[in-house]
Amino acid sequence: MWQSARMGPTATTRYGTLRGRLSDGVVSFLGVPYAASPTGTLRFAAPKPPAAWTGVRDSGAFGPTPPKPDYPKPFDTLLAEPNIAGDDWLNLNIWTPDPGAAGSPDPGAAGLPVLVWIHGGAFSNGNSAIPFYDGHAFARDGVVFVSINYRLGVDGFAALPDAPANRGLLDQIAALEWIRDNIAAFGGDPASVTIFGESAGAMSVITLLSLPRTDGLFARAIAQSGAAQAVADPADAALVTAELAGALGLPAAAATAASLGQIPLPELIAAQAAVRDALASDPNPARFGASIVAGSMAFLPVVDGELLTAPPLAAIAAGAGSGVPLIIGTNTEEYRLFLVPSGMAALITSEMLGQLAGSLGATDQVLDLYRAHRPDASPGDLLAALLTDRFFRLPAYAVAQARAGGPAATYCYEFAWPSPDLGAVHCLEIPFVFDGLSASGADLITGPAPPQNLADEMHAAWIRFARGSDPGWPAFDQRRPVQIFDAGGGSIELDPRGDERAIWPQG
Repeated sequence: MWQSARMGPTATTRYGTLRGRLSDGVVSFLGVPYAASPTGTLRFAAPKPPAAWTGVRDSGAFGPTPPKPDYPKPFDTLLAEPNIAGDDWLNLNIWTPDPGAAGSPDPGAAGLPVLVWIHGGAFSNGNSAIPFYDGHAFARDGVVFVSINYRLGVDGFAALPDAPANRGLLDQIAALEWIRDNIAAFGGDPASVTIFGESAGAMSVITLLSLPRTDGLFARAIAQSGAAQAVADPADAALVTAELAGALGLPAAAATAASLGQIPLPELIAAQAAVRDALASDPNPARFGASIVAGSMAFLPVVDGELLTAPPLAAIAAGAGSGVPLIIGTNTEEYRLFLVPSGMAALITSEMLGQLAGSLGATDQVLDLYRAHRPDASPGDLLAALLTDRFFRLPAYAVAQARAGGPAATYCYEFAWPSPDLGAVHCLEIPFVFDGLSASGADLITGPAPPQNLADEMHAAWIRFARGSDPGWPAFDQRRPVQIFDAGGGSIELDPRGDERAIWPQG
């Protein structure tokens, strides 16, 4: 229950009382533990409940962030993320409307919709303290916003013989259970929770949607630039663990939770980065296993037979999550983020393009069609278009198609506004969704003077959906309607670039 206090508003959870910070009609509670510190004997264990406390706990600053390597250059600057030291990194942050403001609903009966953000970062990077993940604008507009941290990389997703698999997903579930049990104390309605995320966060959303264990933890879902394209076969995950052992100078059999827990954290993080870089640079990445190569990430959720009994797309096609409305979409030029800033796009020749297209499963007919639609495109631009569709757009449509005819609607979108230097790239839509174009670091992606009207439109659509309405465009059906978000107000298109979608080999 809310209480006014001279030092700041307070809210009481099952574990103790928190003091937040009031700013411009919004109260924030930051660094709130939803599980015990995943250190010591809990390092590679399933999450445990946090310890209760007495008195009033200050929650005016972000808590520790999960350990991780920095992104390689130039992404360490372009996608800069804070590193906050400490052990209690299984924490979350809450922004909620000030209950004492004029016109605010009764805090004891507010029942406001809740949006829960799951950050991206290839399951190995990212955290909830990144500036343009600030939830102030959502709370300003009447939504309780929550962002969460979860274990990453080796800690969260390495397949270890003496530890539960998918620890990062188990963390996400633990956070959702904490929200179910405590969010009413912050004015939220636990029966009106929408989970949303981007990139690996969106893949997490789709995976959570496919799990029986999450039934009742959320009512709606949004997946931005991520679908069901990244899940590891157990045998392939074991190959990655063996690669990690090699990077540490250990025999493969020594890569266990017991042994890894004894390795100094900086050394383990460096080995994790070495595995990541090896997968990205190896001319013959097949040694990592087909599912790892297909996902393009070393540490992934794994079909372990316990939490994940089937790949998420197969589970969804069989009806999992069919009662949960879903927004799913991509950006028009996702892969330019990975090819242009690094200079890689400029190095692609026509000969290389043909070879790389073939490795993606794109036949000569596919490449010819993309080239015909983009007569002035460079080989690097054409490769980016192929990669965007292969790894982002087609997987999103596969999820939408798998849910077709189900009881709950699926809404597809495409973010098409291009930033001046990069285009409509991966993660560009985030500051628009958050109405955070002025947030620190957002301009590195958006460039100068991004269109505020587009942020107004996307932000409002996400809020409408969180409140239980349709987002403002028709649901996916045999016509394949897609909301195109662009500076001119956008439009609804039926099966945009449908010939390119349909020409890819199926299966």
